[in-house]
Amino acid sequence: MEYIDPQQARDMPGLRLVLTAGVPGPWSEAAKAVFQVKGVDFVPVRQVGGQENAELRAWTGRDNAPIAIQGDEPPRDGWADILSLAERLAPKPGLVPEDLVLRAQMFGLAHLICGPGGFAWERRHQLFGPIMAMGPAGREAVGRMAGKYAWSEEASAAAPARVAAILRHLADQLSAQAERGSPWFVGDEMTAVDLYWATFCAMLEPLPEEQCPMPTMLRQGYLLDDPAIRSERDAILLDHRDRIYREVLPPPDF
Repeated sequence: MEYIDPQQARDMPGLRLVLTAGVPGPWSEAAKAVFQVKGVDFVPVRQVGGQENAELRAWTGRDNAPIAIQGDEPPRDGWADILSLAERLAPKPGLVPEDLVLRAQMFGLAHLICGPGGFAWERRHQLFGPIMAMGPAGREAVGRMAGKYAWSEEASAAAPARVAAILRHLADQLSAQAERGSPWFVGDEMTAVDLYWATFCAMLEPLPEEQCPMPTMLRQGYLLDDPAIRSERDAILLDHRDRIYREVLPPPDF
């Protein structure tokens, strides 16, 4: 992907989407997926994970990714706010159900994947643990990011059970949907949560190398290989991911 720097993007019209460059960051990939499915063009803006990103902060008041900036509107960096913007810019295809019960279900599942205390949040706690245990070198490497996720040794220790419970719930949801004849997480049509799981599933098991080349160390870190967490239920979760990338999304480009 061809990125531009924040200073260049600042005065540009239209949609600018700040993304973590060089890695398939799940929040960035999810934001891209939403706009790609809707056919909304955007200018990719570079953010470097774990770094100060001073130019980005001077422009948006934030140093994270993703951030969506539409024209002169305020920056949006929450997954739900970015989704709301996408729904406004391109109402069709809709990724948020009109039915209030299904809408509540979709946002609840999405929070379990994307939100604080959700799947990726807890996986971050797991990933930061061994690095932070390295002492000063580890804290220098990931301390900035760990602070954003309120990392602690206690949070790291609690993360595996939380990850396992979330994966179990997501697998049960897909199984229940399959029994009623739907291939989607919610209702009978694709919603944002289908895109979110496909992109965040990298932190369960990354796509194959030929689809998504990435540094070996990152691939090993993303792979959840704890047998106490993984089970036969992984199959339905990975199958869903694979179908979304086969039928809906292009291969990750970062």
